[in-house]
Amino acid sequence: MLLLLTGCARMGRPEGGPKDFDKPIMVRADPEFKSLQFDDDQIKIYFDEYIKLKDVNSQLIISPPLKNSPVISPLGSPSKKITIKISDTLQENTTYTFNFAQSIIDNTEGNILDNFKYIFSTGDYIDSLRVKGTIKDAFDLNMIENPTIMLYPVNDMYKDSLVFLEKPTYVGSTIDSLNWEITNIKAGIYRLIALNDSRKNYKYDPKEDRIAYYADLINIPGDSVFDLTLFKEILPFKLVSRPKDVSKGHVIIGIEGDTDDVDIQVLSNVPEDFKSFYAKDRETDTLNYWFNRFELDTLILKVSKDQFIDTVKIKIDEEEIDSMRIQLSTYGLLHIRDTLQLGSTVPIIKIDTSKFHFIDNDSVKIPFRLELSKSHDRIDIDFEKEFQQNYKLFIEPGGIEDILGIQNDTIKSAIKTGKVSDYCSIFLTIRNIERFPVIIDLINEKGDIVAKTFAEGPREFEFRNLNPSRFMIRIIYDDNGNKKWDTGNFLRNQQPEKVHYVKTIIEAKANWEVEENILLQP
Repeated sequence: MLLLLTGCARMGRPEGGPKDFDKPIMVRADPEFKSLQFDDDQIKIYFDEYIKLKDVNSQLIISPPLKNSPVISPLGSPSKKITIKISDTLQENTTYTFNFAQSIIDNTEGNILDNFKYIFSTGDYIDSLRVKGTIKDAFDLNMIENPTIMLYPVNDMYKDSLVFLEKPTYVGSTIDSLNWEITNIKAGIYRLIALNDSRKNYKYDPKEDRIAYYADLINIPGDSVFDLTLFKEILPFKLVSRPKDVSKGHVIIGIEGDTDDVDIQVLSNVPEDFKSFYAKDRETDTLNYWFNRFELDTLILKVSKDQFIDTVKIKIDEEEIDSMRIQLSTYGLLHIRDTLQLGSTVPIIKIDTSKFHFIDNDSVKIPFRLELSKSHDRIDIDFEKEFQQNYKLFIEPGGIEDILGIQNDTIKSAIKTGKVSDYCSIFLTIRNIERFPVIIDLINEKGDIVAKTFAEGPREFEFRNLNPSRFMIRIIYDDNGNKKWDTGNFLRNQQPEKVHYVKTIIEAKANWEVEENILLQP
């Protein structure tokens, strides 16, 4: 018996009961839920179990917004009660909604009480009208995280500039990554706006935020479903930092906005052989200004674009020279669709084609054409490529000269092309395209654009000699025909050009020819 009792006393891990999948439930509130003639400065909400608040300061959406954020407690420890302390003077005859989004979770299993709302009115009734809709990015498929949906009443005081200066009257929430709604609205005429409100201040900051707006004013009650597309505006051009001399003959200028058609003129006294070149940096918001160096202490430049004009003075004291570095776009395999390119760290001013030599495996000279990029930082070497061929490129010293007068050393490279069977081709027919012209982008599974074409009318689209992948099709309705996607502008009432992603995924393996017939749904 003693041995039996000893065995029964052995410690073990209790298995516990079934997992709790139930969400917390509000059991009462003080003042009561949907109270009328509300005039308290404190709200207490009680639940049937212990809950925690997670990211409540960023998750909580109050509509209409309050000037001062309420104090929510407890933030750290589990509790069966939430206390909200209001420090604002509330508007008269107004319905308020406190939407906690995903911030209320139970303490044990982390079950989320989705979009829990506490509602009250300072008037005699609760406003009950609502609008809803979808929201997406105007250009790509990235999910939009917690966009802010807003309504501004259109009255004698309304101006479009209010979105930059004032908080909206109503704020909505997203139900999921695509759908949104605004509830408890008064009847009236409104402007519908959405932001990816980076600062969570309910105001549009074009430097940081994307914006969406419904093109027409909306009348509530009336149509209640609206689709929105968020876009990033191109900012007006201006200088944002003092120019800096970074190396001999190289100045950088911090800028903001579109640099197309920017003009830079030299106001300093310069010699007759003075040369200069400027281009936007590929990675940063700066203009690179290059010039063939001469002796001076200060360089004076006039920078202008559209209505913007500014004169800048740069103290010249940097003596270190940026050496020109030439890099080939590929070493080894050159894909049959790709262009062989030479990139330079310093703008190229002169090319001597007589010092470029290009031969195949049998030492036969290959005809080629050189083209200098608009930014003068790349040379494209265009030639008729053959499959499964070896090529050799040889550039003598002095074949390339940069703006500082520095020439290249000897450049040698061997490249080859792949076999026909390494590649695939896609022959694509798309029916029910809404309008023309369009840009058709073929995007691989890495998200890279591997091929694109421009069409002014219905036709078959051929994409030959592709690297095998799973492909997605993007259709850009290029309404102005400039062969690129254009974003929108809120104050000019300009919507971004429409972009449509085809749901069909095309899989093409090596040595395949795929014919795809796609019918777009109206």
